[in-house]
Amino acid sequence: MTFLIQHQWEIFIAAEILSFISLILFGVIRYFFNKRNLSLIFLLSFLGLFIVEGVLALLIYRETGEISMFQIVILIFILYACTFGINDFRKLDRWMRLKIGNLRGIDLLTERDKEIIRRQKDPKYIAKINRYSSIFHLLIFAAVQIVFWSYGIKDLNQAMNYLTDLSWIGDDNYLASPYANEMMYNISMVWGIVFIIDFIYSWSYTIFPSKS
Repeated sequence: MTFLIQHQWEIFIAAEILSFISLILFGVIRYFFNKRNLSLIFLLSFLGLFIVEGVLALLIYRETGEISMFQIVILIFILYACTFGINDFRKLDRWMRLKIGNLRGIDLLTERDKEIIRRQKDPKYIAKINRYSSIFHLLIFAAVQIVFWSYGIKDLNQAMNYLTDLSWIGDDNYLASPYANEMMYNISMVWGIVFIIDFIYSWSYTIFPSKS
């Protein structure tokens, strides 16, 4: 356990690199060499590495008894993989079939794939997807904030005071905030900035739609 705690970030980064390589090898072997059964090994390897990361975070938490930045990063990756990651994997899969199919001189895309690719170039569809994405991001952000605040505030009245008086934001002092520790405060401040930028960017497709 001492080794895992001391080298947790190195193990996590190595697992992420191997996961990405596994996905690429899955596509190459499945579509370029047309070996579907062999390609499943790399897909299972990706899923296995994903599980290893979650188990590693759990083991370190049980050993230390504390929620650290490491556990939070792992949790964010797990949430991403279970939500946006599924759709992104499908996009990557279609992209690999398109590129590898062009290299082999064959069509590896189904009619449904072609329809999805055409639809993803439609400004109205792009605007709708980004609206849904921003709302989902809002719900996730709000849910995590509720969990964070539950550790730092005593009752609903105190929470309302923080909501009506936002002077604590950017104070650089977590003691004046609704967060229980500095780590939660810093994560929320950085995530808040990212959330605002992402929300504005996502809705820009609706407010300023492309003509083509």
